[in-house]
Amino acid sequence: MVKKSKTRKALSRKDIRRNDVFLLVVTFIIIFFINIISQSWFFRLDLTAEKRYTLSRATREILRNLDDVVYIQVYLKGDLNIPFQNFQDNVRDLLDEFKVYARSSLQYEFIDPFEDVPEGRQNEIINQLYEKGLKPSNIHQRDKGAVSEKIIFPGAILIYNNIEIAVNFLINNPGVGAEQNLNSSIENLEYALISNIKGISNPYTDKIAFIEGHGELNELETHDISLELSKSYQVDRGVINGKPGILDAYKAIIIAKPQQPFSEADKFVIDQYIMGGGKVLWLIDNVNVSLDSLVNGETLAFIAELNLEDMFFRYGTRILPELVQDIQCNVIPVNVALTGNSPDFQPVPWLYHPVQVPDDHPVTRNLNPVICRFVNPVDTIAARKNIRKTPLLTTSAFSKTRKVPAVVSLEEINNTPAQEEFNQPAIMTGVLLEGEFESVFKNRGLDAYFDSIPQTKEKGIFTRMAVIADGDIIRNDIIFSQQGPSVLPLGYDRFTQQSFGNKDFMMNLIQYLTDDANLLELRGREFRLRLLDRKKVSDERLKWTLMNMLVPTFLIIIFGIIFISYRKYRYSKKL
Repeated sequence: MVKKSKTRKALSRKDIRRNDVFLLVVTFIIIFFINIISQSWFFRLDLTAEKRYTLSRATREILRNLDDVVYIQVYLKGDLNIPFQNFQDNVRDLLDEFKVYARSSLQYEFIDPFEDVPEGRQNEIINQLYEKGLKPSNIHQRDKGAVSEKIIFPGAILIYNNIEIAVNFLINNPGVGAEQNLNSSIENLEYALISNIKGISNPYTDKIAFIEGHGELNELETHDISLELSKSYQVDRGVINGKPGILDAYKAIIIAKPQQPFSEADKFVIDQYIMGGGKVLWLIDNVNVSLDSLVNGETLAFIAELNLEDMFFRYGTRILPELVQDIQCNVIPVNVALTGNSPDFQPVPWLYHPVQVPDDHPVTRNLNPVICRFVNPVDTIAARKNIRKTPLLTTSAFSKTRKVPAVVSLEEINNTPAQEEFNQPAIMTGVLLEGEFESVFKNRGLDAYFDSIPQTKEKGIFTRMAVIADGDIIRNDIIFSQQGPSVLPLGYDRFTQQSFGNKDFMMNLIQYLTDDANLLELRGREFRLRLLDRKKVSDERLKWTLMNMLVPTFLIIIFGIIFISYRKYRYSKKL
């Protein structure tokens, strides 16, 4: 009986071991299949209120469809202060999310550009990164009571198929504080990275065109924005010549400050392009006035004859023949020296150059103020109810308009603006129009303009256009010298050395007009800036210090007492 019992016991152990091995094998098989399934199907939980770790659908699609490896060099490493360390963590978290969907098609590394670089060669590194397109920024650090300054490059270089693109992360709006600028930069991170990844990896480049033939801004005057656009688009220039269908290959066209009237044939070509879903960026001066003519003391402002009024009216807007004056304005250099003395140029506020804070829209969100020159007011037509009209640019609370024709004189700088006279707040100077537009040539004869009458689309499909009542908003300044012309960045004022948001505004607006994936909606994301109440922290410092020290200790003691009591109860009962 004893031997039999031992045999049964031995067999029982073998069965147990066999069952353990079987369970282990089954577990490995289940884990293997779970990993195979998770390669194509998985889910992630984002418990943040703003869903800050949830990538947009468009972002996920772009990352999944990468044909080659995108390599990202992030220049945020080294001795950073606490705000930029947090910013670095946000960049790393986002790139980790990118890798989940791109997998092996996306690689990144963080680089300290000054690591192991002798102090004498640091300027060389700074110049190299600046030439690549990265913008430097100064940060201040405290070390043992002393404050030191350091140059960093909060941005990245994207490399794809030996093509490099610089991406600057930091939004630097002088109108808000450093913490808000960093928060805005975090909000914009996904858009800044994915829009450039899309541009650099897309084998099919969309085409856009600057229209010529009506006295528009020339290639040199739009060089900076054209260079920026060429990173994502094929940029062409050309005349219409009244040829129907000549614009059909273009995703969008830009009409930048025409000064000569449009023929009916050219208008028909643009109109039918819009009816077919084409996008148009109108940058129109409805009043002719030249700042260069003011060197003689005064100039005449008069209505521009462009023959576009009927088009704008049919599409749902109109540009009024008036000049906007705004107390919130830029300055111009004026020679205040007496006759016969050496020139003495001093900055003087110029009411005709309003500095406008863009409205809250994905195109304009978190942008620096935009500088305009001799801008006109824009009105909308209430009767066009099927067209959605969104203001993009408005003046400050202290602005007014001036009828033309009128004489604009430098003597006006001697008149202190009376605030009660500037009683037209938020004058709209730029509007976005979206909807199904009606043709200007509906029920109109075309035999006077064409030898062979083309077919007319009287009702268009959904599209977008923007009307900005300032042609100079896209014009970069040019410095002429013996070495040739030098182009300054768009939005940079060489007298005040201030950079306005014109380039970002133009780029965002063109991106919005042409964007089928709605990437620009990412700019509408808002992350709440949850800051500590410094006064409350100071007043309750002792309470929270004691709580953080004593509560964890107390909980550990309670847990230890409960655990020891349970063990005593359990094992004393078995005995």
